[in-house]
Amino acid sequence: MTEPEQSYEIATGRLEEIIRRLDSGEAGLRETLDLVKEGRTLVEYCAGELEAVSAGLDEIKLDELIARLEDQAPESE
Repeated sequence: MTEPEQSYEIATGRLEEIIRRLDSGEAGLRETLDLVKEGRTLVEYCAGELEAVSAGLDEIKLDELIARLEDQAPESE
C-alpha cells in the first residue's frame, strides 16, 4: 500500500493534532518522543514547502520586473 501524498495543508493539520496531544499532558514518555520526532519531520517538510513557494514568487516578481523594464526601454533604431 502506498502512502497518501503529503501536502502543506495535511502536514500543518497533523502538526496541530500533535500539539494538542502534547498540550493535553496525556501522552506518555515514549509517545511524546514519537510525536516530537514526527513533528520535527513535519516542520522541516513545511519549511521546505514555504521556501519553494517563496522562491517561485521571487521568480515571478523577477519575471514581471524584467517585462516592465523591457516595456519601458527605449526602442533602438
